[in-house]
Amino acid sequence: MKLTYQQIKYHIEAVKILEKIIQEIFDYIKNNRVANEYETARFILRKFKEYKIKIDHPPIVAFRENTQYVHYYPSQYCLKIKPESLIMIDLWGRINKNGAPFADITVMGYFGKNIPTGFLKVFNIVKNARDKAVGYLKKELKKGKMPTGFQVDKAARDYIKEKGFGDNFLHGLGHPLGFTNPHGAGVRLSPKFKKPLSKMIGYTIEPGIYLKNKFGIRSEIDFYIDERNKVVITTKAQREFFKI
Repeated sequence: MKLTYQQIKYHIEAVKILEKIIQEIFDYIKNNRVANEYETARFILRKFKEYKIKIDHPPIVAFRENTQYVHYYPSQYCLKIKPESLIMIDLWGRINKNGAPFADITVMGYFGKNIPTGFLKVFNIVKNARDKAVGYLKKELKKGKMPTGFQVDKAARDYIKEKGFGDNFLHGLGHPLGFTNPHGAGVRLSPKFKKPLSKMIGYTIEPGIYLKNKFGIRSEIDFYIDERNKVVITTKAQREFFKI
């Protein structure tokens, strides 16, 4: 279902709240040096309630080696924060209005003095793959062509392969944003979807690299294509780690 401009306003309102919560999450971890993944997830849920954000299931909070998992939901038996910790936060939600679509954001953080070069290397590859996908999308739309989900995915996936991590990108590049959960119906940005994307539909772009028994890094933004074939990115594109 195509978004109305009112629904886009609802989405952007949700984005602003989620981005505010993200900063509050890192402040919480900084001020609670014994926080663990589960307690941090519960903190996020309290913030959702405070800001009246609706969700379908709890957010992803992963520290250190648990970032290697694409979908990781902490239980009470989980990792505590400690110095030199990589942090992945993936959260989504919508405002409490009829017809409001979800926003969906993933960011990376680091708790420590000096970010290891291995983390920086992978983060930069993921970030550049995200930007490659956006650049490809803009270029094709400027030509008057609407790319397929397969083509946009390929723009990012080929770059990750070129950098030697093709086997570590374990999911599609993105998905439509829904109204009852963050994953909506329709064409995904994925190797399996050969149909074109649509105007006035919310989508994510979220490349990731996951190294078994080591760590994972993902970056996720939201966007839509307006009626004039312009790509409108509605979330901040992370350029560097949140550092604690």
